[in-house]
Amino acid sequence: MNKMNLKVLIVLSLGHLVVDIYQGALPATLPFIKEKLALSYTMTGFILMMANFTSSILQPLFGFYSDKKQKAILLPVGLLCAGVGFSFISMPDSYIVVLFMVAISGLGIASYHPEGYKTANFFTGEKSVTGMAIFSVGGNLGFSLGPILSIYIVQFLGFSSLPVIVLPSLIVTALIIYQRKVIAIPVMEHAKRQAEAPRAGSGAYISLFMLIAIVVMRSWTQMGLLTYIPFYYINYMKGDPLYAGKLVFVYLLCGAIGTMIGAPLADRWGHRRFLRSTMFLATATLPLMFFVKGYMLFFVLGLQGMLLISTFAVTVVMAQKLLPAKLGIASGLMVGFAIGTGGIGVTALGIVADNFGVPVALESIMVLPFIGFVLSLMLRYREKA
Repeated sequence: MNKMNLKVLIVLSLGHLVVDIYQGALPATLPFIKEKLALSYTMTGFILMMANFTSSILQPLFGFYSDKKQKAILLPVGLLCAGVGFSFISMPDSYIVVLFMVAISGLGIASYHPEGYKTANFFTGEKSVTGMAIFSVGGNLGFSLGPILSIYIVQFLGFSSLPVIVLPSLIVTALIIYQRKVIAIPVMEHAKRQAEAPRAGSGAYISLFMLIAIVVMRSWTQMGLLTYIPFYYINYMKGDPLYAGKLVFVYLLCGAIGTMIGAPLADRWGHRRFLRSTMFLATATLPLMFFVKGYMLFFVLGLQGMLLISTFAVTVVMAQKLLPAKLGIASGLMVGFAIGTGGIGVTALGIVADNFGVPVALESIMVLPFIGFVLSLMLRYREKA
């Protein structure tokens, strides 16, 4: 398939958007869960670690399962579990039950992503990063909508009304089932790709390891900001929760814009060069958030989101080119394991916050994109793998 199939990519992207609404909404609701259950920052961070373990770290297992044979059923089932699990976390009075609901949502997210990225790969055509960006931008938009949507529900309807957020999951699950024949990978095409794909050598696995390390740094930065911006402005500054939600929304929305703007540039300039450039600029601009206020804070966070998140589709395509015979595993490692491992680092930030305060936890994030930039300088990668 040399031509991009925009219809399929949009349907898959819509499902991606809804799945990541729930993934993006969790950090914004943590302050309310913390208050209701009287949790420490470390216990609250463990909720996020559980979410990242089930939704991200386990993704390569779903990718391995997907590579064996096409498993289109993972798309609607993942959507449904992601929505139902998250939507009811406001109901239990038990910390263990909250963790269980978070795990159900996480497993749904984990099952959708590798199958979605693998399926999208068959319909991107020759402009691989641009096509993948169409699918990826759904997730970026979902992440940006999740915090603002959940906070509006909590602010105007109350935390106990959070279950209404399940509606997008129900609607798009029905759409995916209705369009199941359109988005299915042709069986012959799948078999042909698997047979013709070259096997990865040791050099490819070394490059993949480096790429994973870069994505871990990017993810740790992103999830750290998503988690501690609400804590800083809601719990520490005693500010308006909607203000914190708007900051997170702008950060993630600009990330979605960056994904679409950056994709054709990466196809033109080269994947590795684009990755290095954006990691450098993200490193240089992130400290500005501590020196500006008001509308300039929105601008700096928006710029940061645009730079950092724009590499999302690029790193997925790079991993798929390094492991062309294992698209599901490559996608699961990039979108799941690497991002989830970075997210687990937020638990370490919780320990910092408990012992030294929320501002110190937020400031400690500054070094992470710099490490990612240094690693990108060491990355070996051929554009036409």
